[in-house]
Amino acid sequence: DTLLDLDKAAKFARYETDVFRNMLGVIRDGDYGLEQANGLIRRRDRRALMAMKDVRFLPPLMPTQFRDCIAFEDHLKNSFAAARKMTGDSFDIPAVWYDQPVYYKGNRFSFVGHGRDVEWPGYAEVLDIELELAIIIGEGGKDISRDDAPRHIFGYTILNDISARDAQMAEMAGQLGPAKGKDFDTGNVLGPYILTADEVSHPVALDMAARVNGETWGGGNSRDMHHNFADIIAHISQSETLYTGEVIGSGTVGTGCGLEIGKQLAPGDQVELEIEGIGILANRITRTA
Repeated sequence: DTLLDLDKAAKFARYETDVFRNMLGVIRDGDYGLEQANGLIRRRDRRALMAMKDVRFLPPLMPTQFRDCIAFEDHLKNSFAAARKMTGDSFDIPAVWYDQPVYYKGNRFSFVGHGRDVEWPGYAEVLDIELELAIIIGEGGKDISRDDAPRHIFGYTILNDISARDAQMAEMAGQLGPAKGKDFDTGNVLGPYILTADEVSHPVALDMAARVNGETWGGGNSRDMHHNFADIIAHISQSETLYTGEVIGSGTVGTGCGLEIGKQLAPGDQVELEIEGIGILANRITRTA
């Protein structure tokens, strides 16, 4: 029921550092930053403790860059089956998806944290959740090998990639990927905590579950990614530098969104996304327009 304010704890411990002012500072400090944080946690100075009820959660960090993948085959199969049912058109998973990781770049300024209301975009009628596991890049790099890639992962967190399905369906015909189907204020939810990479083995196998108003919509396990995060990092970093603080989403786990199971969000819905070892990311859906 309590949290430790690392910045305050560092001051009380007379640490000569300001890296705990935000998470990006800790990540940039690498192993040394984590060692310092663990030392403060062991001290557990009561003067730096805060009651959970008094805390307003922000995203664990504001990403320096945001990319989102489509790594779960079941999500694609289920989504294409739903699209065929709605439109009568035939959709098949493209061969390139099996050959290499596929991703798009999203709006890194639209992130909000646990407990924040998600604001329904005024131009949309159909809103959906997407349950994803996300990594945070620690040490940056270029042309990173698959074997070396796990070393560049600082940690894991939960991503809710809120999607305006009607806008997304319309714009995907333009063949440039999602835009207003994904990009709107509060459209990306991240948190509530970071599971650091030293606490799990790679590739991660974490149970994932999505609930709306207490009803389980779906979920799965991160082990079912067709391309794991080592594959993804190696692919993205070809001739391109990855930087500290970048966030990369796994894409939606199978049955981790309403589209796949014939459900839609409504104003007032309470959403809970849970991933083993990380916690529960909870938000309310609101609509004013």
